[in-house]
Amino acid sequence: MGQYQPAELKQYNPEAIARYFRYRPWLAWGRLLRILWSFAGFILSLKWDEWQDQVEENQGKRATELRTLLTRLGPTFIKVGQALSTRPDLIRKDFLEELIKLQDQLPPFDNGLAYQIIETELDRSISEVFRELSPQPVAAASLGQVYRGRLLSGEEVAVKVQRPNLRPLLTKDLYLMRWAASWLAPWLPLNLGHDLTLIVDEFGTKLFEEIDYINEGRNAEKFAHNFRNDPQVKIPSIYWLYTSNHVLTLEWINGFKLTDTQNIQAVGLNPEDIIQIGVTTGLQQLLEHGFFHADPHPGNLFAMPDGRMAYIDFGMMDQLEETTKESLVDALVHLVNKDYTDLAEDFVKLGFLTANTNIAPIVPALEAVLGNAIGKNVKDFNFKTITDEFSELMYEYPFRVPAKFALIIRSLVTQEGIALSLNPNFKIVEVGYPYIARRLLTGESPALRRRLLNVLFKDGKFQWQRLENLITIARTDSQFDVLPTAKMGLEFILSEEGKFLRRQLVLALTEDDRLHTEEVQRLWDLVKDDLPPNRLLNVAISLLTEFSKEGVAAILPK
Repeated sequence: MGQYQPAELKQYNPEAIARYFRYRPWLAWGRLLRILWSFAGFILSLKWDEWQDQVEENQGKRATELRTLLTRLGPTFIKVGQALSTRPDLIRKDFLEELIKLQDQLPPFDNGLAYQIIETELDRSISEVFRELSPQPVAAASLGQVYRGRLLSGEEVAVKVQRPNLRPLLTKDLYLMRWAASWLAPWLPLNLGHDLTLIVDEFGTKLFEEIDYINEGRNAEKFAHNFRNDPQVKIPSIYWLYTSNHVLTLEWINGFKLTDTQNIQAVGLNPEDIIQIGVTTGLQQLLEHGFFHADPHPGNLFAMPDGRMAYIDFGMMDQLEETTKESLVDALVHLVNKDYTDLAEDFVKLGFLTANTNIAPIVPALEAVLGNAIGKNVKDFNFKTITDEFSELMYEYPFRVPAKFALIIRSLVTQEGIALSLNPNFKIVEVGYPYIARRLLTGESPALRRRLLNVLFKDGKFQWQRLENLITIARTDSQFDVLPTAKMGLEFILSEEGKFLRRQLVLALTEDDRLHTEEVQRLWDLVKDDLPPNRLLNVAISLLTEFSKEGVAAILPK
């Protein structure tokens, strides 16, 4: 690795990068001085405004200066600006409006050079591939720019061309970020400790994946496969004949950025419906597929005139293990149900606490901080509040952020930020929890059914109120139909797997030496409007035909 050059490194390798700059420190120092000088000048300008009492007067000017500064410093800093541009609750409105321009209004690189890259990468002339290609890029992003074209075969396409010489610059910035992380970690209020360098490494790995367009094409196809049965989601097709590591040709998407509420409403769409699709698909990615979009800023998400939501950028993705998905569902359920002992154990499973951590003193701290964050009404929950409150815990207790979760948290707060920019009163739980409730009630897998039992039983006692709450919340989701859910529940009760539940239900109905008819009546009142007699009869007949006499006999008293 001694002859390694930054431009040759195909995958992010922090040790190799550190070795390279250890023998060429002047290359890194020059970049570091430029970064420090740039920010020092900007901070001095802000202080000068304070001293001269001109903060209000110069706000717009300073916002433009910050955007220009990040643009000048290049892709790594543009990525930071993009993340901040989705947080209207963190960034002042004037700064926000400027940072939003970093999503797709960056200065393009030379058009002739872009055309040359296309011809070199595809090994044929422009006219041999395209019937037409826009003379100028239609959008310029941090890592590349996009042209609108039409193939000789007639399909309308977007052609993404990567900025030249990206790898040397990225390696230098990532080296400096990692070096700064190792020095800053002990001083940071979030007490991220040694994990801060792991977060930089995760970011570096994702950046290197993002500049491999072959990898992005594969990600798009995997993502499309996951949502193949969802009529509300659109993913563009990849044209592999005209794609390489630095050029990506994909289907052109006609639509509006999610923040363009004026045009969304002009075509007769309700922004609230688009928010719902965005949040639900975000949760599906994390809790069902495990393959999630780690960079869902408004420049990557489009509302289409037919009501669908389109994802268009698949450079930054990540994969969750099955056990992590299940633990995430557990943590959400325990958080909403305020089961803080179980939640502390979830944090151990997810890697936020080490296995040998004594959770006894952490449980009351979780209850004090997170109980306050959620508030009396679950609808008041938001990720911004949780992350703010959680920072107190991270400072006092041995919490750490696993590298993968830095991306998950970023993805969640970004989606919440987009929704907040469309609707300042948006509450993620109002959309998210109905989805989770529906997933639990229609548990297709043994793991999800076990989670439902965990929700419905506490200390061996059946929680009638929780079942009512779940059904009430799930019914706020227009996609939830109580009848198939009831049928699935009956099938489960009649199955071999449902033996435990049958016993528990009998105990629940006769608990405390009384027949719990009131609770059953309340549940019936809750769902009876969704269960017309003719539909009930059809389900009863289908159930009878599906189960053997032995199956039915299994639930009858002996």
